[in-house]
Formats: sequence, C-alpha cells, structure tokens
Amino acid sequence: MAERAKAFFEQWRVDQGKMRENIPETMQAFGGLFQATMKEGALSIREKELIAMAIGLALRCGPCINLHVQKCLNAGASREQILEAAGVAVTMQGGPSYTHVPLVIEALDHLEGQS
Repeated sequence: MAERAKAFFEQWRVDQGKMRENIPETMQAFGGLFQATMKEGALSIREKELIAMAIGLALRCGPCINLHVQKCLNAGASREQILEAAGVAVTMQGGPSYTHVPLVIEALDHLEGQS
C-alpha cells in the first residue's frame, strides 16, 4: 500500500521541477500565500497542517493528503493526531472522505518508514 505514496513523492519532485520551469510566477505567488498563511500564529503550524490535511481528505485530493500528512509529521503531529483529524473529516464529509482514509494511512506508513 505504501508504494503508492512512495511513487507520489518521487513523481512530486519531478513535477515541482516542471512547474518551476513552466509557471515560476504562479509558484512564487502560491508559495508566498502558503508561507503567509501557514506560519505560526493564533493557531500553531501543527494545527494548521492538521486542518489542511483534513480539508484535503474531505476534498479527496490525493496530492493534498500526501503533502499535508508529511507537513503534519514535520510539524510534530503524531500518527494518532493525524488519524483523529482524518476522523473529523469523515464525520463532516461522510463516505467520500471515509473511502480516502487509506491514502492518509499509506502516506503515514511511507513517511514514517523513512524516519
């Protein structure tokens, strides 16, 4: 199962290079928005990343799930916190989020295996 997450992260590096070459202004603009929004504030970075991961799950965005699980771990979130946030997304979004929880688990398995 974690092979899908591994393949995503390998391809993501390639895709980032292609985007830097083809849409540098968009990447810079999005990067600025991301940095301004996701910095420490009234909410911690960990809290913001848990929210972002849950929204990605609710929207069934595989890349968002993978990237924000990684950012959750980097911000100090535990596996239990990440999966609990995934549970909140399932509660709010229902079946479509429920069927995408395996992507969260795959990303965790892959990323924790790298540690």
